[in-house]
Amino acid sequence: MKDEERKSCKAESSKVNAFVFELILYWSLLVFPFVLAQEAEGSGSTVPVFSYKVINTFPHDPRAFTQGLVFHQGFLYEGTGLSGKSSLRKVELETGRIVKRYRLPDRLFGEGITLWQNNLIQLTWKSRTGFVYDRGTFRLLKKFTYPTEGWGITQDGKHLIMSDGTSFLYFLDPYDFKVVKRIQVHDRGFFITQLNELEYIQGDIFANVYRSDRIVRISPETGRVTGWIDLHGLLPVKDRTQGVDVLNGIAYDAHEDRIFVTGKYWPKLFEIRMVPQ
Repeated sequence: MKDEERKSCKAESSKVNAFVFELILYWSLLVFPFVLAQEAEGSGSTVPVFSYKVINTFPHDPRAFTQGLVFHQGFLYEGTGLSGKSSLRKVELETGRIVKRYRLPDRLFGEGITLWQNNLIQLTWKSRTGFVYDRGTFRLLKKFTYPTEGWGITQDGKHLIMSDGTSFLYFLDPYDFKVVKRIQVHDRGFFITQLNELEYIQGDIFANVYRSDRIVRISPETGRVTGWIDLHGLLPVKDRTQGVDVLNGIAYDAHEDRIFVTGKYWPKLFEIRMVPQ
């Protein structure tokens, strides 16, 4: 993590609190997805792994602890975290300039965001409280609650889809925010945990895997992993200054078929294209 508060808090919350867990995480995130000789469950084929090609590079606020990212009508909407620093932002893609900002109360730790119709929806981490804002004015319209931690959120046109850092994804009714169903994300017999920021792209759910340089692609019907994207080396060494943290943030421009990614405290945001390995 980038920040000492984030490190201590997440250590206490059972995410990375044992050596055995770290071994399992290492196997599942770093080794297992790339053992391509094994067959995917019931598919008779391997799970594809993609590399990337950088199409464009844009400036990104290096003070933004990026938790959620959405693209809409030429602008990025970004949710940032950390207690006392959490915000919702509207950002110019080309310049990185913050056009509009709403600051959350200091006691709240902002997490993922998504767009639903004309509203923006934002989660918080441990408060189990979400917020609905008017997209144009950032006026707070309502609050809602959920039974887990809040990490990432996206939507598929029918439901909100939420992660909580486990291997589960939750599908919520976008009007009353009740859990409609949940799926467990798995790849060839292994459950994939640490699912963080989410984006719905061309019928699949894309998820940052926390504390890794990888994005996992997930079937929303079954939870089965349909692919991995290895973004190792995306941020150049010269830009990895002190404080730069993990990859986090996926946005999709459906009209131009563009994928944008960035990270916590990263000075750059990238438009990428997936390249088969």
